[in-house]
Parts: sequence; structure tokens; C-alpha cells
Amino acid sequence: MNELLRTELLGMKLATPILAASGTFGFGEEFEDFVDLKRLGGVMVKCITLKPRRGNDGVRIAETPAGMLNAIGLENPGVEKFLSDILPRIKDRTNVIVNISGSGVEDYGELAGLLDVDGVAAIELNISCPNVKDGGIIFGTDERQAALVTAAAKRSTSKPVIVKLSPNVTDITKIARAVESAGADALSLINTLMGMQINIHTRRPVLGNVTGGLSGGAIKPVAVRMVWQTAQAVNIPIIGMGGIQSAADAAEFFLAGAKAVAVGTANFVDPSITMKIADDLATYLCGAGLKNIGELVGKVAV
Repeated sequence: MNELLRTELLGMKLATPILAASGTFGFGEEFEDFVDLKRLGGVMVKCITLKPRRGNDGVRIAETPAGMLNAIGLENPGVEKFLSDILPRIKDRTNVIVNISGSGVEDYGELAGLLDVDGVAAIELNISCPNVKDGGIIFGTDERQAALVTAAAKRSTSKPVIVKLSPNVTDITKIARAVESAGADALSLINTLMGMQINIHTRRPVLGNVTGGLSGGAIKPVAVRMVWQTAQAVNIPIIGMGGIQSAADAAEFFLAGAKAVAVGTANFVDPSITMKIADDLATYLCGAGLKNIGELVGKVAV
């Protein structure tokens, strides 16, 4: 069964094309009681910034009818502690893809350079944060800013650079083409949709940050559509994510053009879900008479 799922991405050998999405799986070691990390394609670790961050105040997570809202605020120990304490513990257990974020273009270049070390398989750029030096423009919603961030990271590292695209745009393919032209090696999409929840009794926002990122099953149709559109527009690999809860969900993303997928919110519901998805996906491929996951990629009949 495993041979059905084995694949390669950006020079990484993946036991399965199932990854753990950033922000939902910690640094991987937190899930070892439930998941065989060597069976995962890799772990996109929680977002790392130059300095430690304590995250947002107040309520940071709210359940929704088909998912959740979060406004964690990029809480993390900072790159120095990640390199000295965390990476040595996890680097030999799976492909470690480090998600990074900054408040200026220079931050991304500096982080990419610091993370150009043994044990880091690739770097994922979280471009859904505002550039405080440029009036708060969200990197991921501006083609020029997205390209500048991508180029800065590429100049600073020998590692593959994956750019995580925001769905909070009119045309995601414009951002995709811009970062591809700037040197991105792959794309991951989608990040969360902006949402809000109000307590009707207090008449106040539920989240301390007022708004937050919507994830979970509710966003899957949007994610599949954006992966399909983007696959038609670029020539670099795509990692699909957004509401994946089953092998059937994952298969939709492969058919739409993704070469790998990442599971996020579903990890909170069932911490062993990635293993179940991998097993069920292998069963599906076998039943469909396919010899490898690659035979499914981009095969939607439109």
C-alpha cells in the first residue's frame, strides 16, 4: 500500500503526500502518541518569527458550525530557541518545513538565512501578515509585496521556498504568478479566510482580536476551486489545504492539481486523522486501479 503513496516534492522524499499544516500540529512531537511521524510526508511547523511572540490577548479560538475561527497572533518561541532547542529534537523524525512570518520584507530574508541549516527541508512563507513598514498592507494581497518577500527569502537560502497564499484576494492567480516569477519553488494554498463572530448577548466580538481566520470544512470548496485555478496558471508544485477531513477530501485536491496536501483543523478533532487519511487514500487508489498518487494529480475532467 505504501508504494501507492510514495512521492517526491522539492527534492524531499515523502512516505505519503499527506503533510501536517502549520499552526495545527505544533512542532510535530506533540502528536507522536497518535501519529507515526515517519509516515507523514512532513510537518509544516507552527509559524516562527525573529523574536518570541506571546500572541493575542483574550479569546483566541471560537468554534463555528463547520470549522473554527482563530486569532492566535503567531505565538511562538522565536527563531533562536527553535534552532537551539526544538529543531535538534525533530529534524530526524520527518521532513521539517518551517513556516516563517515577518513585519517587513527584510525579516523574511533574515529568517530564511538563519534557517538555512541541516534538518530544515524547506521554508514556507506566511504572507498573510501586514507589512508594518508599508502602511499595513498585507503581503499576500499585493502582487508587488508578495514578490518582494519571495525574492528576499530566495536570496537568503538554499532551501526550497514555498509561498502560502491568502484566499482574501480577488484573483489568487495574480499573486501566484507574481511569486512564481520571483523564484518561488512551490505554493501552498489556501490560508484561512477572514471571519468574525459576535456574541448576541454582550453584543461584542467573540474573539479578542475582533476578527480571525476561518478554517475547517466550511472553506474546502473555496480551497479546491482556488487550487484548481492556480494549477492552470503556474508551473510549480502546489500543496493543497483547506478543510481536508477525509481521504475523499484529499482526493479532490489531487484531482484539482495539488501534488501534496496538508491537514489542518481536523487534527484538533482527531489527532490521528492524518494516518487515517493516508490509509484510506491508499485504499481508494488501489480500488481505482492506480499505481501511484501521481496518476491522480490534475485529472479532473473539466
